[in-house]
Amino acid sequence: MILRDRPYNRLVALHCTECGFVNAEGANYCQKCGAFLGAGESGDEPTTSSYRIGETGEQDAIEIEPGIDVPGASLVIRSGGGRAGEVFPVDGERLAIGRSPDAPIFLDDVTVSRNHALLVTRNDGIYIDDLGSLNGTYVNRHRVESRKLEDGDEIQVGKYKLSFLER
Repeated sequence: MILRDRPYNRLVALHCTECGFVNAEGANYCQKCGAFLGAGESGDEPTTSSYRIGETGEQDAIEIEPGIDVPGASLVIRSGGGRAGEVFPVDGERLAIGRSPDAPIFLDDVTVSRNHALLVTRNDGIYIDDLGSLNGTYVNRHRVESRKLEDGDEIQVGKYKLSFLER
């Protein structure tokens, strides 16, 4: 999609450097291949927004309240299963994610494997390891087997989207 810049009536678009797809102004990720497009003209950091469908059928933005006080690292559900805003502190050496009721991060949906992924604390940081799940584990829209997590990373497990926060 190409947008017209009203003050100058010129065409404004972002071309993906990976696949060449023309994306709308302000897009952070390519609509075709998912590649990061950059921070845009404003120079702001890219952000991820999550929405849920409200009672009236309109989209309501979900924001993490600044008052949430979780020491160290945590995972916050951004969308999926009607549990947006639920916080899981990442403490200990290992933290299981899956559909198994015994998992500390229990995600009840058929798109999530019983033993889907594992958060592991290693010497140089916290990693997410996929445990051979059918639908895969994604970090910032890229399927991963194992990846070191950074503050603000978006993790997708089945239909659930979670944010990794280090405070």
